[in-house]
Amino acid sequence: MRKISVILGNVGACSDRYCPAYADPFTVEQMFERVASIDTVRGVEFVGNWHITKESAPQIRELLEKYKLQAVSIIPDHFGEMKWKFGAFTNKDAGIRREAIAVTKDMIDAARLIGCPTISLWPGQDGYDYYFQADYMQERTWFEEGVAACCGYAPDMKISIEYKPKEPRNRSYPSNVYSTLLMVKEIGCDNCGVTIDYGHATVAYENVAESVAVLKKYGDKLFHLHMNDNYCMWDDDMIAGTIHTIPYLELFYWLKKTGYSNWISTDQYPYREDGRDAVNETVAWMNAFMDAVDAMDSEEVEAIIHKGNACEASAFLRKAIFGKK
Repeated sequence: MRKISVILGNVGACSDRYCPAYADPFTVEQMFERVASIDTVRGVEFVGNWHITKESAPQIRELLEKYKLQAVSIIPDHFGEMKWKFGAFTNKDAGIRREAIAVTKDMIDAARLIGCPTISLWPGQDGYDYYFQADYMQERTWFEEGVAACCGYAPDMKISIEYKPKEPRNRSYPSNVYSTLLMVKEIGCDNCGVTIDYGHATVAYENVAESVAVLKKYGDKLFHLHMNDNYCMWDDDMIAGTIHTIPYLELFYWLKKTGYSNWISTDQYPYREDGRDAVNETVAWMNAFMDAVDAMDSEEVEAIIHKGNACEASAFLRKAIFGKK
């Protein structure tokens, strides 16, 4: 089964710093209905406090059952409240750091109530903006200690760190696949891994297929995926595959080659498009990429990779995409 899921808010209404609302808001149940209407989607992901709390978990469980969807991941809100403005796990205030751990534990409790296997941490406020503002060594230590405490609280659950080079902070600590993997190794917990967000990785100037391979090689640490697209300058959260078509094809080849079997979520901000329709397009693109990879002769692909001949690779891709040499 293709394990495709949608972050619930992707099918809702968006806002930004210029426009407070690009569409009328939807209720949580309306968003569930919109997700369930997308073919091949079997899972749903939540942002803590936005879509789920410990108190609302029983109602969310009922909606999951009603719409025949599986809970995939919860992203604790470490970024959307004023108290986090100077960081969550890396805040210079020890009380705020303890609260970041407590918020994560609350979402772990909620996850258990709805049968959700993964907590995906996006520490968007953990970083710095100016020179001479941060203790780069100490704050990384605080981050590692905080995540380790969460991992120890839930050894039966995946705790996955999502990296991003910038935004909302000008510099983020888990900024690319390598810095994040290094911290995961330092944390040293079997249930600690990495979430790749396609757009975050491309802003970090990564080839995402290579990032998948790196996480496979060094400990099998790819726990979760978020799919979107952008022009490499900002996290535009566009329809997946519309910009990086060939890189996406290679990504799905390496996901298959490395035996990735966890969930793949959409993560988009369709400001001007209808959210349900934009997410539907990402899902359709992902299925098309997976179909194309399944149709490839793996021995031929591996022979091309082994030779490293760029012209042969180019001809192969043209045939794979357009059906002609």
